[in-house]
Amino acid sequence: MHILYFTRDYTSHDHRFLSALAGTEHQVSYLRLERSQHQVEDRSLPSAIEQVQWQGGKAPVRLKDGLRLLLDLKRVIRQVKPDIILAGPLQRTAFPVALAGYQPLISMSWGYDLIQDANRSAWWRWATRYTLKRSTVMVGDCSTIRSLAVSFGMPTERIVTFPWGIDLKHFSPPDHFPPVRSPAASPAPFTILSTRSWEPIYGVDLIARAFVQAAAQRPELRLVMLGNGSQAGKLRQIFGERRFGQDDQPTVIFPGQVKYADLPRFYRQADIYVSASHSDGTSISLLEAMACGMPVLVSDIPGNREWVSQGQQGWLFPDGDVKALADAIVQAVDQRTLLPEMGQAARQLTEQRANWDKNFPHLLQAFELALSHPL
Repeated sequence: MHILYFTRDYTSHDHRFLSALAGTEHQVSYLRLERSQHQVEDRSLPSAIEQVQWQGGKAPVRLKDGLRLLLDLKRVIRQVKPDIILAGPLQRTAFPVALAGYQPLISMSWGYDLIQDANRSAWWRWATRYTLKRSTVMVGDCSTIRSLAVSFGMPTERIVTFPWGIDLKHFSPPDHFPPVRSPAASPAPFTILSTRSWEPIYGVDLIARAFVQAAAQRPELRLVMLGNGSQAGKLRQIFGERRFGQDDQPTVIFPGQVKYADLPRFYRQADIYVSASHSDGTSISLLEAMACGMPVLVSDIPGNREWVSQGQQGWLFPDGDVKALADAIVQAVDQRTLLPEMGQAARQLTEQRANWDKNFPHLLQAFELALSHPL
């Protein structure tokens, strides 16, 4: 079977899917819609995957590019002659495939396309319904996405739901946790890790504001913010000119974009993982942190609630509430003796539900469903 994998950009998620597909007997071609300004994946395209050259995939896409790219997409489909097209996110890549009239189409939700984009305007709602109506199967990563797809008209029997999952060997706990210091000892540094892109949807500005408040109460706090993005200037403004800590022990650290191979080291060296995302399905970075045995502190949104129970794998705080996040950070420091037990619970949950090797075959089942039950 020849599969055309059509995605918005080239991210760690794309690498995960393409690497797994490369290990099957299927022929796989890769089509990239655009190239973002920030590098999002440092690993090369798997050697068994054929990248299709076309007019897209070279720069950010603009609205005026739509007709030109649609016409070239039709050419690509005629040239490649795929048996199935797997396309996501919905409105950016699956939608033009639907416009091109191709079947069978498997639409893959990336979470934000249904949680946020689908409600941007009447046009986005129409594009979402149009795409799902013409999708033979839709793939999603959590029950939240499944429910939203149904609300836009997708029949439940044509939805395949499974967590995308992670490599549990690559993301694993440290050999041992550091010993807990006695209350009489001077406070040991307490490290908070953020790995989300510096974009508004991920609430990194909330993390910065909450950390400033919490650090005023707990000077032992350290914040490591991986990545980059459009909110870099805003983050610098929030932290301001004041110096955090000493030159040899800064309170806020910006390592930049970290390679996939180095990510586990950052997880293992931190005390808790934090995410203030306003919108998520099943967050891969959340699963990575939990698989590394980290307690987590995340926004109380539906996607996160599917993975985090208050006080078990970590804590939830009201979405968008800076003070609540700051208070939760202080609480985590005060309850640091509970962290190893929470970390073990987090790891155990990922072993039960987030094993990529066990979850990937669900995608192959989606292919079988699309071929055996055409629209």
